[in-house]
Amino acid sequence: MLQKSVKGVQFDFIRLDSSKSVKNFDCGDKDLNDFILNHAAAFQKYKIAVNYACVDVDDASKVYAYCSLAYDKVAMSDFKDKTEFNRFRRKQGFPNEKRLKSYPAVKLCRLGVDVSCRKKQIGTTIIDYIKSMFALDNKAGCRFLTVDAYLDAVPFYVKNEFQFMNAEDNDPHTRLMYYDLMDLSA
Repeated sequence: MLQKSVKGVQFDFIRLDSSKSVKNFDCGDKDLNDFILNHAAAFQKYKIAVNYACVDVDDASKVYAYCSLAYDKVAMSDFKDKTEFNRFRRKQGFPNEKRLKSYPAVKLCRLGVDVSCRKKQIGTTIIDYIKSMFALDNKAGCRFLTVDAYLDAVPFYVKNEFQFMNAEDNDPHTRLMYYDLMDLSA
């Protein structure tokens, strides 16, 4: 657990169990709010994702931010062709004997910061903590942190050193991005 104070907001970053759901939360995005308030607990119950929240240190019912994580992979199918995937592998420095068809990752499935806490760098604090969770305490082998970033959130992820998975991403709502956890140990 992380206890942090950022720009006057003191919070604990806690793992939620499947019996607990977030009751009051508004990140300004209707779909994300719906998932967090109505569906996240079921995703955790059925082991599809693990949910975390930044809660007030004095009142755990006050949720400042929320995120969920699930295992993922960076695979050849994420690229337009094998050549682009091979360029990606070379860029990451994989030796020839480590030329797999996919590489282990953790997906940041959902991330939302309550509108009352915007511009307090809570989202960046969460991203940094998640990076360290998997780069420093890598229990199952995980090379990348991935996200399907909403187009409005792309600048946030770029600021937090995520890169585009490929140049031609045709989804009109999101962009597939990644962070190489080796960057923390370099």
